[in-house]
Amino acid sequence: MNRAFQLRVDPLTGDSEWIVVEEEGDDDPKGLLEGSRPLLANTSYLDMLNDSCRNRAYRAAIEKTISQPCHVLDIGAGTGLLSMMAARAMMGHGRENEGKVSACESYLPMGKLTRRVLRANGMERMVKLFHKRSDELHVGKDLDSRADVLVSEILDSELLGEGLIPTLQQAHDMLLVENPKMVPYRAITYGQFVESTFLWKLHDLFNQEADIPDGIHLVPAGLERIIDVKPRQYAMHCDAISQEIKLLSEPFKIFDFDLWKRPDSYREVEMLIKTTGDGRIHALISWWVLQLDCEGSVFYSTAPRWINSCDVQSGAPHLYCGREWCDHWKECVWFIPGPGIPVYKDKYVPVKAFHDDISISYSLPDNSSTDTGGLKPEDCHLILTPEKVAVYGDKAFRSAMSKSAETALQRARSCPFCVVADDSVFLTVLAASFSKDCTVISIFPGLQEQGTKYLQAVANANGFSMDCIEVVGKRAPCLLKQHSNKRKVDVLMGEPFYYGNEGMLPWQNLRFWQVRTMLDPILSEDAVMMPCKGILKACAMSLPDLWKSRCCLKKIEGFDHSVVSEILGACGELPPLQEGPCLPYFIWQCGEIKELSEVFSIMDFNFSEMIHACYGKKKINFSNHGVCHGFALWIDWVLDEREPIILSTGPVSRYWKQGVKLLRKPVEVNSCESSADIEASFNPTTGEITIKSSFS
Repeated sequence: MNRAFQLRVDPLTGDSEWIVVEEEGDDDPKGLLEGSRPLLANTSYLDMLNDSCRNRAYRAAIEKTISQPCHVLDIGAGTGLLSMMAARAMMGHGRENEGKVSACESYLPMGKLTRRVLRANGMERMVKLFHKRSDELHVGKDLDSRADVLVSEILDSELLGEGLIPTLQQAHDMLLVENPKMVPYRAITYGQFVESTFLWKLHDLFNQEADIPDGIHLVPAGLERIIDVKPRQYAMHCDAISQEIKLLSEPFKIFDFDLWKRPDSYREVEMLIKTTGDGRIHALISWWVLQLDCEGSVFYSTAPRWINSCDVQSGAPHLYCGREWCDHWKECVWFIPGPGIPVYKDKYVPVKAFHDDISISYSLPDNSSTDTGGLKPEDCHLILTPEKVAVYGDKAFRSAMSKSAETALQRARSCPFCVVADDSVFLTVLAASFSKDCTVISIFPGLQEQGTKYLQAVANANGFSMDCIEVVGKRAPCLLKQHSNKRKVDVLMGEPFYYGNEGMLPWQNLRFWQVRTMLDPILSEDAVMMPCKGILKACAMSLPDLWKSRCCLKKIEGFDHSVVSEILGACGELPPLQEGPCLPYFIWQCGEIKELSEVFSIMDFNFSEMIHACYGKKKINFSNHGVCHGFALWIDWVLDEREPIILSTGPVSRYWKQGVKLLRKPVEVNSCESSADIEASFNPTTGEITIKSSFS
């Protein structure tokens, strides 16, 4: 019996637990697979299966490649779509029992769905499924013989991130015949230099901070990269910011990967790229073009819309280009460190590109400081997400936080005792700098010891002593135990920000409320909360691209996939009582978008009270005509109710994800006659918010 473990995290406490998924019971709709529903809904499987360009390209290439019965291996089978395509192609060239397909899917919850799809299409006898990684398969034990053809789709936005190279190496060594046929056949990566203030703000906190006169130095001089982003490629829908991008080069070829032969683990290439204009290179945007068949007639491209992919292929005919919006494959962005590289038209910029087994990286002339003041980077560096770096460099954010925190500390006694309830280094530095008499305890449940090292490194530049700061480095119950008989807390503050949880639904930062509740025994009677309240906000949206990528599955290239729609979190044509999930997205990256209503409030969360169940209902009128696909939802944090000072995490800012609740069926609305009732309920045990709507 196969067994797998998957990690489940409690959004309110940060606690995690391993749950067991076993191979048995895949036919039980209420079995262990049910526990995998939230995890499967957050994967890209559904979006991938709704990518009709991808599906058509694979079908065409497989039918061109398989011209006779043979042994086909499918690595990373997913729902088994490529396996069934291969089986069908062989059935057209011989008797049913002359060919065979071996498929492996190591993610057990997905493998359980694979069996459902194979059974629904009468393919369970043609496709032999293994709940194993491909490097766990053995010829003579699992496979009768080496495979003649490999079909696979182990590609991410960067191309290599899902382990394409080591998977192909092992397959060529152990599982495939000599000179096998391959789908896909070849991949080529391309790049382009761009100038973009938005992209620059996502990584260069030092130079942004130089223009903010608040006296806080998160990145002091001499420690320019003490807060940084990880040097890697970041998947992003660059079409959404195309109007803010200045192109500074023509597209250039970087690497080609001949997938039909054993790939190398490491390569590097040096290039001289001619610039097309004056400006400052802030980033290198990259994408890939996939040649799926050996003849070179079927292609798929992840290029941004401003690129004509057919031109990139030197006139080669594209049967299928990836021009429709999809979320599973995006362009990638490599940030150029510091303020960027100044360039002039018709000059040449040297660039080195490297790839290893799982990533591609770049090296350009670096004009930014690398001085760390004698400190080793691993000693004190904080690696944050690009969006978090941009938030910390945002003047409006810092002004709101600074003003509210100073007001909260002034309202407390002359020697305030302050607890920072999350991972906010900004609020910790701010509180410690406020007064020499201020005592600060930072919980830092995610940053832990690294947060302490960071504070030690920036203390002198911010005029505070580590004597006034204590870092717990654990969760709130530990603080409660340590300080139960000590002085009461005057100020409890947070952004809220929990390191490692940046991609979660916005209301999962209500963990701050849970922490406040846990710490209630050590709070003073008049303790100041910052934020003092959270407000669930929403806006009706037209989201046709996102809807299409998340809609219920029917037949995909002739194969019925309806049996997996519900478990993958699809919307549209669901059973009457079945609701689709609420999922986190950057609204601005969701393709075509349109607001159909004014922003409205649904319910409040009062942090002066202990955490409890909440309910809210709102009737809204629509302000624009269009097709409503769902609602964008987020939290506005009331930092100071007297002023008031509010930090919104809505779509206006591009640094936070919103929750998106898609409807069971799109509704056409207009500004004169249409209205909707929205109700929401908050469960304090799970931290989940349930959203329901009805239209009239």
